[in-house]
Amino acid sequence: MRERRPAQERRRAREFESFVAGAGGRLLSAATLLTGEPAARPAPAAEELLLGALSRTYAAWDRLDGDDPYERTRRELAARFARTARRHRRPRGGPLDRLSPRERLVLVLRLYEDVPEELTAAQLGLPTERVHDLCLRAVADLRSRRRPNPPPAPTPAPPAKPAAP
Repeated sequence: MRERRPAQERRRAREFESFVAGAGGRLLSAATLLTGEPAARPAPAAEELLLGALSRTYAAWDRLDGDDPYERTRRELAARFARTARRHRRPRGGPLDRLSPRERLVLVLRLYEDVPEELTAAQLGLPTERVHDLCLRAVADLRSRRRPNPPPAPTPAPPAKPAAP
């Protein structure tokens, strides 16, 4: 019996490591978007958020019973972010940092993770219409901020002078 327990734990650890190797990059990208940090440099808040979500998934690994571990980790990531949203209010230089934490959460779930509106609403405890409105407002806000001033219209070139014979 003693031999069996460590073998199960090693198998569990290998399975979890394989999961993290395959899904960790996408989950870290989602966490980085949620926290509003730039993706180019280390994102400590995103890494901390993801580490907490992964630790909860690992703790429940044997109880997943066929559930998708990615889905479980994504739900935990969103729930952890929602609980700690007040920490992520100030701009950090990321692409979504000017949105409110709730708008970021809805936008990442809906557009980056492709979670249906109904599931997003259920997970966040919001009406579906509210999720729809938050997503539309966030997209409109991002579009309005991305548009630089239009370049000045080009001035027409002066007419060419005819060559002298």
